[in-house]
Amino acid sequence: MDACDVLVVGGGPAGATCAWKLRQAGLDVVVVDRAVFPRDKPCAGWITPQVIAAAELDVDDYRRGRTFQPITGFRTGLIGRTHDVETRYGRPVSFGIRRCEFDHYLLDRSGARLEMGVALASLRREGDTWIVNNRIAAPMLVGAGGHFCPVARWLNPSVANLPVVVAQEVEVPIDSDAAYAIEPETPELYFCGDLKGYGWCFRKERHLNVGLGRVDRRSLPRATADFVSFLQARHKLPVRMQWRWRGHAYLVSTPPRRHVVDDGVVLVGDAAGLACPSGGEGTRPAVESGVMAARAILAADHRYERANLQPYEQQLRDRFKLESEPSGQQPWRTTLAATLATWFFDARWLVRHQVLDRWFLRAGEPPLAVMT
Repeated sequence: MDACDVLVVGGGPAGATCAWKLRQAGLDVVVVDRAVFPRDKPCAGWITPQVIAAAELDVDDYRRGRTFQPITGFRTGLIGRTHDVETRYGRPVSFGIRRCEFDHYLLDRSGARLEMGVALASLRREGDTWIVNNRIAAPMLVGAGGHFCPVARWLNPSVANLPVVVAQEVEVPIDSDAAYAIEPETPELYFCGDLKGYGWCFRKERHLNVGLGRVDRRSLPRATADFVSFLQARHKLPVRMQWRWRGHAYLVSTPPRRHVVDDGVVLVGDAAGLACPSGGEGTRPAVESGVMAARAILAADHRYERANLQPYEQQLRDRFKLESEPSGQQPWRTTLAATLATWFFDARWLVRHQVLDRWFLRAGEPPLAVMT
């Protein structure tokens, strides 16, 4: 039996960041993940300044040999309409990354003992100890395995009636500038007419990422096909393409999973259902929850009863403005929003300050590092 202080299930940004902070404090941490890193992760792939601050990312070190594309503006509109709005900031407001590189960097930086290519086949609790795969024992367990995290399912057997975003995405190398009329500094965002999702077309140095996410699983394939046809008609993409689409799903934070803390266990990132409901961003909540969970674990000082870990749950609610129960959106509000969408996306001030600054970039929220 291999013993450690903390066992992290999942090596993505949430798990890697949590492990890194715990290792800085001198704890023995093991990270297990069924994937072998570097691994592909379906994601549009950009990070905000809040992510850089929370992860304490050394940008000069990171960008050596890795994609790090400054974003200084956006082009936004509605799918199916020829009119769009271009917003320029004159400075970087976000940065494009490739998740295969970003996730691997954070995991390698963590300093934890890594068990890659290891699926969680069994999980049980004996007294105050968690036993994983009948081989690894730890008094503290961190569930960081994303939407389908087995630790999250152990704590929350059912996620029925919770809002789930489904998305399809493809990322390909660019071999010809002429074939893709996309400015690297200006990602393009196009919203569905019913406002239940949006598509993106984003060039990151020598790679292009195209995808679409919706809260309606059944309509996703058709909506994605319509979006690609829309981009082709606008000469953004080649007409003949052979792409292999990848899909993923995740909970949004209204509300999160019912239980994110219990005796000797916490959930972080997508495992806790923390993605922002407006823009669907999951990387910032992942990194920040990893830091917050590590702080809570260290503050518990080896006394991992639920009561000692409970402050972490309250901090999540305060930071991400989580609701205790689903609020439910009245049908008339959805209909009204869709009816006004054409007018809304023609208004430059609203696009910049509501769609981009507030919903998408969440620019008004301070970095985690400066919070008291």
